[in-house]
Amino acid sequence: MVNRSVGAPRVVLARALVYLALLAVVAVSLFPIYFALTTSLKQTRDAFTTPPTWIFTPTLEHHRFIWLETPFPRYLFNTLVITIGTVLLSIPLGCMAAYYLARYRSRPIQVLLFSLLAVRAFPRILLLVPFFLVARAAQLYDTHILIILIIAAFNQPFAIWLMRGFFLDVPRELPEAAMIDGCSSFQAFRRVVLPVVRPGVFTAALFTFLFAYNEFLYCLILTGSDAKPLSVAIAQYGAEKIEYWSWSAAGAVGILAPIVLFIAVMQRHLVKGLTFGTLKG
Repeated sequence: MVNRSVGAPRVVLARALVYLALLAVVAVSLFPIYFALTTSLKQTRDAFTTPPTWIFTPTLEHHRFIWLETPFPRYLFNTLVITIGTVLLSIPLGCMAAYYLARYRSRPIQVLLFSLLAVRAFPRILLLVPFFLVARAAQLYDTHILIILIIAAFNQPFAIWLMRGFFLDVPRELPEAAMIDGCSSFQAFRRVVLPVVRPGVFTAALFTFLFAYNEFLYCLILTGSDAKPLSVAIAQYGAEKIEYWSWSAAGAVGILAPIVLFIAVMQRHLVKGLTFGTLKG
């Protein structure tokens, strides 16, 4: 009883220190977002005063300018086309490949898995010039399909490795029982296995969405005016004139909004996917 009473303050102190450390990390992580949001809502003369202006009258002028007087909506449309196209291409192919690699285990399968890992680790910048020459030769430069294919190719090893872990947690007897009941191998995969690993599929889709949404290098080199996404276009809002930085802050908030909305919608599936297979009943 005495030991418990002595150890209790130490436990409370340790938890308090952990919570303070987590709070500090959250504050540091959210401060750039707070700074961009407040800068986008300030008048230009109040945005960069020294000391900072904490109390101000909000204005939506910079947001109005970004959305109504610049091609920002078109850049957002290009970003969504590239991102959604990458997810729709990468996830179905990754699901089927991951299921096969999880169901059949042999030495060639292990070699293939590590080959995929090597592709993921390969420096992407080394392939930039070959992709540029191929895009010019195939007349695919500055098109959505080119960027979708490239991002999906680079993302595929990650998607396969991630979803393979979820498929490994599915008992082999489950699809086998479905095939005994008359399902083909593909029907067992689609009707029985996929619903079980749905949280994992949503998790892989979320990471693929973020990977495609934030792609910069290949979009910078392989797009012009037609397929330019927000990750590249946002740079044009920053310049020497101070009002450009307020526009850049408004653009940063505009870029962040679809990500926040998507994660808010997918949060429940993300939590399930990250904890899938951790508890064995």
